[in-house]
Amino acid sequence: MPRLRLLTHSLPDDPALDTAVSRALMLRVAAGELPETLRIARPGSIVAFGKRDVVDAGYPSAVRAARERGFEAIERLAGGRAAVFHDDTIAFAHALPELDPRGGITRRFDATAALVAGALGRLGVDARVGEVAGEYCPGGHSVSVGGIRKLMGVGQRLVAGGVHVGGVIVVDGAERVREVLVPVYEALSLDWRPETTGSVAEEAPGASWDDVVQALLAEYGSRYELEPVQLDVDTLDLARRLAPEHLSPVARGTPAATQPR
Repeated sequence: MPRLRLLTHSLPDDPALDTAVSRALMLRVAAGELPETLRIARPGSIVAFGKRDVVDAGYPSAVRAARERGFEAIERLAGGRAAVFHDDTIAFAHALPELDPRGGITRRFDATAALVAGALGRLGVDARVGEVAGEYCPGGHSVSVGGIRKLMGVGQRLVAGGVHVGGVIVVDGAERVREVLVPVYEALSLDWRPETTGSVAEEAPGASWDDVVQALLAEYGSRYELEPVQLDVDTLDLARRLAPEHLSPVARGTPAATQPR
């Protein structure tokens, strides 16, 4: 069974640095400085914008809408359109070495979506892989409940020698996702149906953040020998250098609103 380093360090009070840690892991794994690594974190309140969002004429308005509601605006590491992270979501980031990153895109998407669906199935959720009509940040490897409400989205970032496979699972607080994305998507002129946004807690009453993490680790543990590790100094130093690149330029210098947690 292959070994997989497991990092659970979170930096919810510094969203740009938190995002940069996952990027630093990807770069160091791709460079052969670290072995394959999985990071599972509890993020702060973030709206993570994709590359197409950043060049959209409505981007400044979307950033303002996010920040007015207490969500920092971050330029995401991987994926499509704007997605929401908050403290009742799970952010996962799998950094792995790949000599031919493009060659395995579909295989990695299939494996990750199946793994998350398996984890949610352990909690009694009717988890299915596939795009939900009208979902936010649409993708063919979303995981939903019954094909009706999206629970997880996943994306990839490719670099020479390695790959980042990352995403978000909404454990609870689906209403927070909806409330911030309605004005954000309106600013970006994106159509979606807020009712397609769900949470694990709505489908498996009583399931906590820790319960979902343990189910996720059980699925990873059936495929890998997990090795818990700490965030090392070199990765953190690199992340600190990268962090400014992930904070939205139109958000810099403007204090975010206070959001109850």
